[in-house]
Amino acid sequence: MVAAVRSLLPGFMFLIALAGGAVRARADDKPLWEVGLGVGAVAFEDYRGSNTTHAYPLPVPYIIYRGEFLQADRDGIRGKLFNQDWLEINVSGNLTTPVRNDAARNGMPELRTTLELGPSFDFHLFKSADEKYKLDLRVPLRVAATVESSPKWIGGTLTPRLNLDMLDPFGISGWNLGLSVGPELAARRYDDYFYSVAPQYATQSRLAYQAPGGYTGTQSLAALSKRFPKFWVGAYMRHDWLQGAAFEDSPLVKTRSYWSGGIGFAWMVGQSSRLVHVPD
Repeated sequence: MVAAVRSLLPGFMFLIALAGGAVRARADDKPLWEVGLGVGAVAFEDYRGSNTTHAYPLPVPYIIYRGEFLQADRDGIRGKLFNQDWLEINVSGNLTTPVRNDAARNGMPELRTTLELGPSFDFHLFKSADEKYKLDLRVPLRVAATVESSPKWIGGTLTPRLNLDMLDPFGISGWNLGLSVGPELAARRYDDYFYSVAPQYATQSRLAYQAPGGYTGTQSLAALSKRFPKFWVGAYMRHDWLQGAAFEDSPLVKTRSYWSGGIGFAWMVGQSSRLVHVPD
């Protein structure tokens, strides 16, 4: 499961990450790469706090790459910068979708896609002797910019997560269960982009507002997946709790507690004949 991911194309990239990380194996020799392709569906809000929700059918690529530096697996697509028994430093990324025709933002500029990049400091807190349970603290620190012809820097985010991975949960063989929870924090410029209302866009029902930045709520995730010999299945649920968030009083925040989720299915297409040693 990807604890660092808040909404990489909300839900879509989370399903991809689930697919790419379907199997947590003990130390063993595995193919250098494995590829599959399937379909899925996700339902998510336009932005955190929006009451406009959309459901989308989506392609679900299954990708595992076990290179020495670049890896794509249950922890997402990343470059390993530092790796010790107690700490890994990885490259972390996030992408949000553009927002158009949201009722609360009617008459305001559309929100562009945003790209976030930065390091993730992943602390390994506990691993059971049989390697079926693993508890990590993951701390992604990213800077963000809009994706357009003239990108605009919009600050950054800090999203620490406690992440628990379980193999064969509740005695159910072959399944992976991932749970994560943690607070979200953002710079003033980041919250300003999503939640401020400039005076020229104020109305009687949408007062002018300046987002301050800081604590932006708490998010929890639960994901369940299984890799079969010829296919993979997975699903996730996400809950956002915005009570006490710095931008809670923004007129663009229409809901402070909500769920989103997705499901996916992928057929195995091929794998490398070259094997590499994979430590847990």
